Amino acid sequence: MQPLAYRIRPKVIEDVVGQKHIIGDNKIINNLIKNKKIFSFIFYGPPGVGKTTIAKIIANSMNIPFAFYNGATDNKQRLKDLVKSAELSTDYIIIIDEIHRIKKDIQDLLLPYLENGTFSIIGLTTNNPYFSVNPAIRSRCHILELKLLTKDDIFEKLVQIRNNEEYVAKDYEIGDKVLHLISNLANGDLRNALNLFELTLLSTSNHKIDTIDFEKLYTNSTFTIDKDSDGHYDTLSAFQKSIRGSDVNASLHYLSRLILANDLDSICRRLAIIAFEDIGLANPAASVHTMAAIEAARQIGFPEARIPLGNAVIDLALSPKSRSGHIAIDNAIADIEKGKIGDIPEFIKSKPLNSSIKYNPDDKYKFTYQYLPDLIKDAEYYHPKEHQNTYEYNLISNYKLIKSKKEKSHL
Repeated sequence: MQPLAYRIRPKVIEDVVGQKHIIGDNKIINNLIKNKKIFSFIFYGPPGVGKTTIAKIIANSMNIPFAFYNGATDNKQRLKDLVKSAELSTDYIIIIDEIHRIKKDIQDLLLPYLENGTFSIIGLTTNNPYFSVNPAIRSRCHILELKLLTKDDIFEKLVQIRNNEEYVAKDYEIGDKVLHLISNLANGDLRNALNLFELTLLSTSNHKIDTIDFEKLYTNSTFTIDKDSDGHYDTLSAFQKSIRGSDVNASLHYLSRLILANDLDSICRRLAIIAFEDIGLANPAASVHTMAAIEAARQIGFPEARIPLGNAVIDLALSPKSRSGHIAIDNAIADIEKGKIGDIPEFIKSKPLNSSIKYNPDDKYKFTYQYLPDLIKDAEYYHPKEHQNTYEYNLISNYKLIKSKKEKSHL
């Protein structure tokens, strides 16, 4: 009754699928096993790429006792019990799943034993440890990133399993085209591929599976994005940068990933940011269109929400770009944070005292006055982007005219 993914889990490093950058002749994992030397590691990468498998193989290959600890569900007492076991052994490994979720008090307990070598750890996480793992723990570990498996990696493994009567009875017929479809749907996750493969075998009545049968079983893509994982943030980053780069096809591709992950909130939030940060003053109308599309998408929900969202993405991707407004406000904030503030000129205070200038909105000389504090009177935060055929281009003439009037008045 054990799942196929469990039954075929590799027991030696040579049987691990993919990860050739750390596995193979003269690669770090093989050399450690060969030299019988252990070091504390953190393996990070997407689900189903072999993090747990490689950790267990390392421990078993070195004949070192090991135990599992879950950073999300196990408590401090569980770690104390493991410490006692480790103190009775020359070497000991604790494999810590979801290491990024270990509570602070447990981290404090872990550190001194990790420091004095009572045990080594192999931490496992889907999150980037440079952001998610305590720096004190991170500094005591070597960090290795595990990559998504390629479609070819997964396909080759599925072929091996299909051709092995220990896992697939001889009377089953499942062609290469079906295995390719499974490899595509798995999205780099071998565990997912194996589960799809096993379910496909169990779902057939005549032991013969072709692409038509398979597509009937899986009418929807199994593509998902864990909203707390690096894959989620990588997709959002690629989404924004594709729009910024005016690649409308890539923009629609990453939007589709987010749509299939049913992540309407992230899409709407990121589109609003893009409209004002990346397009900005080059095409202010795009922000109006975008906010209308966001409102429509929230009102109607998926699947129809894809339509206004797609329109907004095309508009943003093909719009001219200007980050001048974003940069201008950041520059102004940076000066204030550095203490460059100064006293507000008297004539624009709420209740001016003894001002030589009386504020009047109709004053024809109002453009020539100094509005900034003396300390930063010559500061220029806004640097317009002089791209023709943009809304901002039309602002520049006014900007230059006002600036010249002010400069002449100070001569």
